[in-house]
Formats: sequence, C-alpha cells, structure tokens
Amino acid sequence: MKGICWGALLAVAPLIAMDLKVDHVTVAGRDLATLTKAFAAAGISAEYGGRHTNGMTEMAIASFADGSYLELIAAQPGASAAKHDWGPFIEKDGGVCAWAVSVRDIRAEAERMGKAGVAVQPQPGGRVRPDGKQLKWTSGGVGPGPHGLRMPFLIQDDTARELRVYPNGKASVKGYDGIALIVVAVRDLEGTIAKWRSTFGLAEPQRQTDKALGATLAWFPGTPAVLAAADGPGVAADRLEAFGEAPFALLFWGKQAPSAARSTWFGRSIGWFDPGALVGARIGVITP
Repeated sequence: MKGICWGALLAVAPLIAMDLKVDHVTVAGRDLATLTKAFAAAGISAEYGGRHTNGMTEMAIASFADGSYLELIAAQPGASAAKHDWGPFIEKDGGVCAWAVSVRDIRAEAERMGKAGVAVQPQPGGRVRPDGKQLKWTSGGVGPGPHGLRMPFLIQDDTARELRVYPNGKASVKGYDGIALIVVAVRDLEGTIAKWRSTFGLAEPQRQTDKALGATLAWFPGTPAVLAAADGPGVAADRLEAFGEAPFALLFWGKQAPSAARSTWFGRSIGWFDPGALVGARIGVITP
C-alpha cells in the first residue's frame, strides 16, 4: 500500500478531484497532560498546540514527516466539552474519534458535493499557538452528523499550513513516517461502501476479516480509509455500542512495530500498541 499516488482514484461519480490524503486524526481524552505523557512513553512525542477559539478545547500535536499529524484533544481547564462535536469521546477517553482531509478550495468542494447530494457547510475555525501566532482555517463536515465521524471532514488553511502542522518547524515524531490508515466502525457495510463510493469517486474496496476485532474490513485502495463492520461480539461491536459510527483505530507507517498484538491486513504486517498504554487509543504500525 505504501507509495501509492493519493490522487489515483477511480471515478464512479463527479467527485474525482479531491485526494483523500490524511490531514490529521483526532485522539480524544479527558486530560491533555495525561494523553501527551502516555503517547510520549510510546515514542509518539506531541507539542502543545494551544487553545481552540471555540472556548471548549485545547490540543497537542504529534506531527510526522509526511505532513500528517495526530491531534490530541481535551477540554480546556475549567471548561466543558459536552457541546463539542467530539464531546462524548473527550469525556469518556474515547481515543481515535475523527479525521480530516486537506483541500485547497473548500467552497469549490462543497459546491461539487452539493451537486452530488452531499451537504458541506464550511465554517471558520482557528486557535492561538503558545507563541502567540494565530492560526485560521475553514472546515466543513461531509454529510450529516458531527465532523469527521462517519466521513472525514474537509479543512482548508487560511494561514500557512506549516504553522499549523509544525509548531517548532519540524516533525515531532521520529520513529514513524506518517498516518497510513484510519479505521471507521460502521453498522451497514454495504450501504456505507456505496455512500463512500458515490461521494468520493472510489473503486470497489478490498475485503477481509479480522477475528481480533470481530469485524469485516473494507479498504479502498489508494486511500487511507478502512470501514469495519462487526461480525458479532468483539471490539468493533463494543465500539459501535459505546460511540456509534466513528473512527476507532489508526495505523502508522514505520520500520518497527510494537508487539502487543499482531495482524495481517491486505498482505501487510501490523503490530499493535497496547490500548491501555495509550489511554484507550487503538493504534498500530504497518511495517515493510
């Protein structure tokens, strides 16, 4: 899977111009310091990124050389995130919960998607870095529901993207190359596949089962998106019951993988971190 061209999507709908390249993935928890410490112990160093202008959340950023990053997010001290799109994940140490893809012109993408019957409503956002630099962006959820859960949300930088991704001018994570895959728990696999294909112009996915997750997986080649539908009791079913349809796992590219558990997905070897060591976040590493 590594080395593919993100833009080489097979068109089955009008939406053929947007690359599904990971901008960032959000990992939510109740306390940002706890999240940052746990991830640092696993070799995933994050830098404090500042408070969001929504007045509810703050974040730390674990950035990779390929330009993707993890957003570790929690409520600001003394604030409540209950009304935030990701409030349930923040309040319950929900771990991986949302993701975004970057676009150059979000309003053009919104117009294109609108013609295909998919609503996107761009809204301004931002945060202030600890050094005082103000970051601004425009983002929009794809379809109904909270941003980045059932489908990735779109984000367009209105200030320099490098300022958002690299607080200190370079990647903070040294041991891993970037974010490879995001795994989204879904209830109706066939219906969700059809929706993703018509929305993003994707080819038919490859499929396999994963007994450890208790799920059937569907990966869209050329993209980071993997859908996971529960086959019975297990990790996927428990996640759906607790949080509904949303991302619940992610995979990095790396040369070495943790050994807590092993899997083989679509012909590639995966090592998984112990979720308990990452405040519940389910994260693995794809190795050569």
